[in-house]
Amino acid sequence: MDDKTRKHILLVLFLGVLMGALDIAIVAPALPSIQKFFSVGDRILTWTFTIYVLFNLVGTPLMAKFSDRYGRRTIYILDVALFAVGSLIVALSPAGLFGVLLAGRALQGFGAGGIFPVASAVVGDTFPPEKRGSALGLIGAVFGLAFLVGPILGGIILSFAGWQWLFLINLPVAAVVIGMGLRQLPATRPAVRLPFDSAGMVTLGVALAALAFGLNQMDTQNFFPSLLSLNVLPALLVSIILLFLFGRVERKAQDPVVNLSLFKSRQTVLASILSAGAGLGEVGMVFIPALAVAAMPKVVNEQNASYLLLPVVLAMAIGSPLAGRLLDKLGSKMVVLAGTVLLAAGMLLLSGGLAYLLGGFIASGIIIGLGLSSLLGAPMRYIMLNEASAEERSAAQGIITLFTSIGQMVSSAVVGAVAASMGGGVRGYTSAYLVIGIIAVLMVFLALGLKNQQQERASQGRVPSSAIAD
Repeated sequence: MDDKTRKHILLVLFLGVLMGALDIAIVAPALPSIQKFFSVGDRILTWTFTIYVLFNLVGTPLMAKFSDRYGRRTIYILDVALFAVGSLIVALSPAGLFGVLLAGRALQGFGAGGIFPVASAVVGDTFPPEKRGSALGLIGAVFGLAFLVGPILGGIILSFAGWQWLFLINLPVAAVVIGMGLRQLPATRPAVRLPFDSAGMVTLGVALAALAFGLNQMDTQNFFPSLLSLNVLPALLVSIILLFLFGRVERKAQDPVVNLSLFKSRQTVLASILSAGAGLGEVGMVFIPALAVAAMPKVVNEQNASYLLLPVVLAMAIGSPLAGRLLDKLGSKMVVLAGTVLLAAGMLLLSGGLAYLLGGFIASGIIIGLGLSSLLGAPMRYIMLNEASAEERSAAQGIITLFTSIGQMVSSAVVGAVAASMGGGVRGYTSAYLVIGIIAVLMVFLALGLKNQQQERASQGRVPSSAIAD
């Protein structure tokens, strides 16, 4: 495959991931309009995001596994089509029927769950090892770009059109991606197709849905009473029991949803834990505006506090492609190690005296953003491409997405619980960032256990399991 063809493939993947990532950032400005249109309360309105997260979690392992079974092109196009249909349902939701909007959001989340892991697997299929890092870095930069452009684009659309157009705009983009995907993406099929692991998929899906539901129902201001409430505790217990059961089901399956033998590799275990830690750090950034308002009330207010997230987002947008290029030159260990050190340094700076200085917030944000760009997206997916066979590339990428999502869900509960237990305000949030900083320091030591560049290149030289082109 020549470089021109690879660039066309990368463009298809970039546009698909951008569409899914933009939908997360672009919806926030429309929430007041959506709330007024459907006449729902704040608690019900949060399901606009909660239902998306629930079905995104379930869709990730299912679509990743389908990609390994039925081919990357088929499932990637299916994911984009499902996302587009969900967008149309949301846009056409009649006033007063909020359940219709939630159904559309669920379908969006389900389709979006497979877009990123399948895109990463396509990179593994079509790019040689020495170019995978750069390709993954460009796709990873989409998320920083989306969070920069999304709110601005949302505001522009809302200034001259209804909130429905925030979702209708996905339709022409999806049509372009599907059309280009049919022409550019290579069609593959597995050499042998074993019986589908339906028992494992149902067990994992219900476990993840219960976990997401339980964590989303927690009241971070009253952490321990909330943890023991009937809204949270039963869901978390169901999740834990089903995850243990899932392990037993997978050991007996002929073609498991998640091949547990992957976790015999130290690289896979470390990449999964580090992905959860990166997700924890990423969502921890959401609380920067609250800390800034509490620490500098004369300088920062609720209207302009969100601008302090810009240094983080800009650093991530610039750092992701840079991290991808460094992966190809230095290997994953050095990039991940640098990322964990930067993340730890930025979090610890926020937990100290710099929290009272505007320049301190900006400097910490840049350091944290560069650290996250070296941990989210390209580096962990690069590791999994080396560790998984060709037939399991998408499923392995799904593992990284799942652990990142779990870290993101746990983060809001952890930060809220620590902040509330320390009395809130500056002391509460700086204590929360101290906890995340300590976790990041532990991640530094975990990163030391990754393979060095020579060992990684040796693993890249293994003969991969075959995938036959149609």
